[in-house]
Amino acid sequence: MELDSFAADALDALRARGTHRRMRVLAGAQGTRMSVDGREVGIFAGSNYLDLAHHPEVAEASAQAARDLGCAAGGSRLINGNLEIHEALEEELAAFCGTEAALAFGSGYMANVGVIPALAKEGDVVVSDSLSHASIIDGCRLARADVRVFPHGDLDGLEAVLREVASSDRHVLVAVDGVYSMDGDVAPLHDLVPLARRFGATVLVDDAHGIGTLGEAGRGAVEQCRVEGEVDIVLGTLGKSLGSFGAFVAGSALLRELLVNTARSFVFSCALAPPQVAAARKAIELVIREPWRRRDLARNAARLRDGLLARGISTEPSTTHIVPVITGSNQRTMAVCEHLLQNGYYAQGIRHPSVPEGLARLRLTVMATHRPEEIDELVVAIDKALDQQRETATAPCSKSPS
Repeated sequence: MELDSFAADALDALRARGTHRRMRVLAGAQGTRMSVDGREVGIFAGSNYLDLAHHPEVAEASAQAARDLGCAAGGSRLINGNLEIHEALEEELAAFCGTEAALAFGSGYMANVGVIPALAKEGDVVVSDSLSHASIIDGCRLARADVRVFPHGDLDGLEAVLREVASSDRHVLVAVDGVYSMDGDVAPLHDLVPLARRFGATVLVDDAHGIGTLGEAGRGAVEQCRVEGEVDIVLGTLGKSLGSFGAFVAGSALLRELLVNTARSFVFSCALAPPQVAAARKAIELVIREPWRRRDLARNAARLRDGLLARGISTEPSTTHIVPVITGSNQRTMAVCEHLLQNGYYAQGIRHPSVPEGLARLRLTVMATHRPEEIDELVVAIDKALDQQRETATAPCSKSPS
């Protein structure tokens, strides 16, 4: 078949570049240990940061919603899918984020590709960080706006772009991540947000990895950086620290009304299923009720970073629960990943295009419920895996010379 021939050639090219991927098969309840490709291992990959995905109260809330309301919303929100439970979730999300309103989307990707084109049309400007998530990049493409990119975290670079574009009468949207998903650093929102506002720009913060995990109350990077009330749009997910599925946008009531009418990924998608919504509502309650989860997550992340650093293994620029170990080449990264899996640890290797070429890495993530000894044992295993690869590899690795 012509299609199969095309696919085979494309896949061969991916293999030649070392970027061919396959899906691993995980089994068992989400937690600190699962079966990966038939082997029980410790889980240090994924985004179930607060270990709520299989929390008994979250699971029971989801099951009860399925019994009472069914397993599907039955349609889009603008036809027959707008259930009371959706409105309740959005009211609770708005209260949690300290905004007037919120609107749920099918995923974080759907939120960005819906929100950005709704706010930036042809002739407008979207300003974005060079390491913005793919969903922000694709949202910019769909918007057909003039896109300007500034170097990662570079406030001088951002100011130069804003100074250039703000002289026109065009609407300017600054869209950045709260926590960068491959590096684990937090955007400099304390200075970035006032800078953007000084030039009259609208600010969107995609805080997919910060909501629930950062800030005294778990309201994310916006809270941690003390810019609450100054950010126009906060985007968060329900499928990471909140242990469910979907996403949301929090902001003004007028923003919500605009998105209901113009965000195509909202208008033309089926509403979130009731079990997902009920799980997210219970998870929000637990985030508020159990702050120890955030504290333990931060403690575990610090223990992992400190343990690796003590062995000369850099995790820069991470300051959060996402901890990268740069290995350099695609081949070495996957060799280290496989070595760890064979020795009882799942820490997924990340390659281009998820990260820049030559900066392939292990992307380690901890959970609030990992035990200290599990983290210490992982550090030893990573050190051994890197040592084994260093003996045969020629590209530099992130372990510093002693």
